[in-house]
Amino acid sequence: MRIGIIGPIGSGKSTLSKLLAEHYEVPMVAEPVEKNEFLPLFYEDKKTFALLSQNAFYSSLFLLMWNSRTYKSCVFDSTLFSNLVFTELLRLDGTMSAYEVALTYAIADEHLKRLPDVDIHVVLRQSEDQLFKNVKKRGRDMEKDQYDYLKFHYKNYYEVLDRIFKNYQVPEEKILYLDLGDIFDKKEFTRICGVIENHYDKLYSK
Repeated sequence: MRIGIIGPIGSGKSTLSKLLAEHYEVPMVAEPVEKNEFLPLFYEDKKTFALLSQNAFYSSLFLLMWNSRTYKSCVFDSTLFSNLVFTELLRLDGTMSAYEVALTYAIADEHLKRLPDVDIHVVLRQSEDQLFKNVKKRGRDMEKDQYDYLKFHYKNYYEVLDRIFKNYQVPEEKILYLDLGDIFDKKEFTRICGVIENHYDKLYSK
């Protein structure tokens, strides 16, 4: 079972991915967000570093997914579709130009052609208030004083993601929207695993 985790900033993608990988005893393919040298620069000057940072993310994630393309089972804590949401949001808020967005999509399209799809795209959903609490709790310095950016991100995230799924003709049955509670609560985590397994079985047990 190849699971791709998608969700807005602070939704718990990495944390849930780690727990799922441990539970199913499969590799976790983790996007090295905090180690990406472009991310702090992006938060300091979005206009200058949006294109560079976006394509740095695509390139690093592509290599990770390429190296794991033969894995029968694994958990990805991000996907190229997840990253495309950021490009589209940066277009909507005027940070990236039409040319920069077109170039980024062209690069992403070439990447997507070369990668096998995941079995299930798991989209994490939490309330805006909870997302802000999560970001505050993890305390990344570069995310401080980013209220307006995060507010816009949260307001538009799911609508943009749905549009990207449709544009790339991702089958609806392969998309699982998952409302999260406390994933460290044993009952909640058991529920989450059950929802994912039931969805997978309906798709692939024929």
